[in-house]
Amino acid sequence: MSISESTRRRVKVSDVDTLEIVVEPVPEVLEDEALVSLLVSGVCGSDTHALRGHHPVMKPPYYPGHEVVGIVEAVGSAVTNVKVGDRVTPEPTLPCGECKMCRTGRENICDNLGFFGCGFREGGMADLFTVPADRLHIVPAGMTDKQAAIIEPLATPVHAVRLAGDLTGKTVAVLGGGTIGLLVLAAAKYHGARAVVMTDMLEQKREHALKAGADAVFDAASPTLVADIHEFFGETADVVFDCVSIQPTIDSAFALTGKGGTVVVVGVPQRPVTVPLPAMQDMQVKLQGAATYLAEDYAEAIEIIAAGGVDEDIIITNTFPLERAADAFAASLTGLEVKVLVTP
Repeated sequence: MSISESTRRRVKVSDVDTLEIVVEPVPEVLEDEALVSLLVSGVCGSDTHALRGHHPVMKPPYYPGHEVVGIVEAVGSAVTNVKVGDRVTPEPTLPCGECKMCRTGRENICDNLGFFGCGFREGGMADLFTVPADRLHIVPAGMTDKQAAIIEPLATPVHAVRLAGDLTGKTVAVLGGGTIGLLVLAAAKYHGARAVVMTDMLEQKREHALKAGADAVFDAASPTLVADIHEFFGETADVVFDCVSIQPTIDSAFALTGKGGTVVVVGVPQRPVTVPLPAMQDMQVKLQGAATYLAEDYAEAIEIIAAGGVDEDIIITNTFPLERAADAFAASLTGLEVKVLVTP
């Protein structure tokens, strides 16, 4: 679909299981904003959960696209941090800067948090979009667009690993071999974990995990899962990252850690689960939630990718043009892809 200079195409999730391409006027660029043209946009698990009506917060209608790389086409009168022609990726969290969380350096859990591409008036899955310029990070010149598309999804695992504490020499289990799980693997390895194992019910995802550098993989449905991982480590797991967040994975996480362990919840739960509180207290297990990222996590994600810590050809498994965004979402929903990209 061609557009004139005054209009743009953008993806809209207008209702549950309803995705369409709409043609609208190019928005006005406010004084603190930048107008950006799309290079690539990733389809996130949050996007697909919301499309199916399963996300706890994101509800249609919304404009997707928060894992985005683009080129600055225009800037507002007050913008000084980026210029026309810069290749950028947005940090999509939009904190208020005034609440208790923002005042204490936890902008990612701002009391009034907005989120570009997740309920905000703009999303990046569009020919052109506006975004507050102070949320933009300049992509290093030597990084490909595909690598840059991994910055935002990697920042979440980087933040989760940061919250888990020092991983040097520790044993780590990652539950779930999707995009976030594979990127937790990369972040844990970067932070010096002695051994990292991954679990998933799908053989294809376990194979991907081995290619991405997992020391061992295990079938999440195996009745001997916990015993097998303990045997591999020769001990309990020091840290377990739950990237699925359903009752079976929470149960496995607590069984894997044992005394003095840490369980980090990274995946977005679709419904409440129960935790074994007596065991948690008696074994002094730390349960840590992890939500999105901070600016320093973005910086470290860029550092990890630049250092070769992530193989983009393992992470990015399919690409669709914008007019086939519905096919991109459908492919992502099969569970057979790792990361699906949308291009102009």
